[in-house]
Amino acid sequence: MVSSPTLLLTGAVLLLGTAAQAASHTFQPNEPVKLYANKVGPFSNPSETYQYYDLPFCRTPDGLEHKPETLGEVVDGNRLMNTPYDLSFRADRDHVSLCSRQLTQNEIQKFRKAVKSDYYFQMFYDDLPIWGFIGKLEKVSKPSGMELRYFIFTHVHFDVAYNADHIVEINVSTDPNHVVDISEDIVGASPDATIPAEFTYSAKWRETEVTYDKRMDKYRRNQFLPQHLEIHWFSIINSCVTVLLLTGFLATILMRVLRKDFLKYTRDDEVLDDNEETGWKYIHGDVFRFPPHKNVFCAFVGTGAQLFTLSIFIFILACVGVFYPYNRGGLFTALIVLYALTASISGYMAASYYTQMEGTQWVRNILLTCITFCGPLFLMFCFNNTVAIVYRSTQALPFGTIMVISVIWALVTIPLCILGGIMGKNNRSEFYAPCRTNKYPREIPELPWYRSAVPQMVMAGFLPFSAIYIELYYIFASVWGHKVYTIYSILFIVFIILIIVTAFITIALTYFQLAVEDHAWWWRSFLCGGSTGLFVYGYCLYYYTARSDMSGFMQGSFFFGYMAIVCFGFFLMLGTVGWRASLMFVRHIYKAIKCE
Repeated sequence: MVSSPTLLLTGAVLLLGTAAQAASHTFQPNEPVKLYANKVGPFSNPSETYQYYDLPFCRTPDGLEHKPETLGEVVDGNRLMNTPYDLSFRADRDHVSLCSRQLTQNEIQKFRKAVKSDYYFQMFYDDLPIWGFIGKLEKVSKPSGMELRYFIFTHVHFDVAYNADHIVEINVSTDPNHVVDISEDIVGASPDATIPAEFTYSAKWRETEVTYDKRMDKYRRNQFLPQHLEIHWFSIINSCVTVLLLTGFLATILMRVLRKDFLKYTRDDEVLDDNEETGWKYIHGDVFRFPPHKNVFCAFVGTGAQLFTLSIFIFILACVGVFYPYNRGGLFTALIVLYALTASISGYMAASYYTQMEGTQWVRNILLTCITFCGPLFLMFCFNNTVAIVYRSTQALPFGTIMVISVIWALVTIPLCILGGIMGKNNRSEFYAPCRTNKYPREIPELPWYRSAVPQMVMAGFLPFSAIYIELYYIFASVWGHKVYTIYSILFIVFIILIIVTAFITIALTYFQLAVEDHAWWWRSFLCGGSTGLFVYGYCLYYYTARSDMSGFMQGSFFFGYMAIVCFGFFLMLGTVGWRASLMFVRHIYKAIKCE
């Protein structure tokens, strides 16, 4: 099991890494500071990124040098390489020539494609991110009609701010007066035709009062304008209040109905025959009958418990400031490490419940738990990584990184899951059931269509989804866009509301199911609790088509593929919450009455 020292150790490692970086980011005047180029790609397709030098930019005479990167940085698609820009500390530069070259037909085609697809570039200077566009596309009016003109920017200006011996801020801008026209009529039809281009840059240094420890505040502030932030808070509060009122109203009705049931079933002065028993007490001999396919059921519950624990740990690290803006790969590193360390939770919970449900194939149960979430994730990764390799994108993980993740999974995740499973299997506690289970199951009466699983899942998933759908836009704009999400306090509040609402709505639907003498509530409660994941995936379809400009096969495969895995994780986590809340509720109501 994962303890609080483990979480503290993980957070301490990430924070110490940040502190070590701060100590090394001091410079003397005229000391060389490397500018690293990261990637290029279409602005509307954040997952479709390529190496910077896939485009024919000026290179250093000494050859390319790759900056060492962490596991999370590589998984995030970062590939940092040196550039020929000389941006020494506090040394101004005025129109310095980077290189002069003759652009060939092949190089012009690459630049033209980049301009047409609205390519941007990303660089890092002293771990500060900067962005710019490759060129611009203009429509020019001609007597024959509108004509598209392709231009690439050839001059880049860097505006750098410093405080004492620290670099605090950097901005990059392109000069619209320094461009090269690479339109088709300029190049001509000859395959040997070239276009001359001279790439230049300049740099201006200025002193600022902003201290080094505050330099990332700029990226936090710029993500939301003040009026947008107020609207954001108002929308979240309004959504949460509405959902809490609906949940409270539902809980009040449920408690009043239960109070009447308790008075009816616990009267001492009136003895009810079996034929007179109706409602949920009538099925007391079947309500604790273990579900079918309990091997799969327990594996789902164990994995859901692990993902719930993982989410709590991630929120704790986020709230203490570990995931500061543009901490390259910090979130991915934490996810990989914490998922491996929390594997014992899934093994213990799955094997413990499976043993309590009188299961005998506990080895198969543990192995199934190991691959319940990792299996679909691995298959989706193989498909998307193959697509990225075909596209020659930086999203394709190198073989070495794949081997590192495989070793972590084989030497940490699986052993911890097996160890937790053995501990859960050796747990001698028995399943607590207030009522004895009959030898033969009672037949479930024929019910209306709206009492079936699918309509119940729709009703169960809508209310929790309504509590988070406003926040989903900001999360999607960060994960599948170029925004940076920094208000983790709001997200944590929404997460708590989501858990509470899921538990309440699942309990209510479980009661209504038992009230019509349907005792098959185990899988139903899990499906109803996890149905919010299906609503989130439905929102993915809406976001892709209506709220974003994403397009192309690679971007679509990454978006819908990995979001399917995320929604499956939501399904497992919230399904576990719904089932566990329903189990506590069912035990409580049957413990409060006399059952023969």
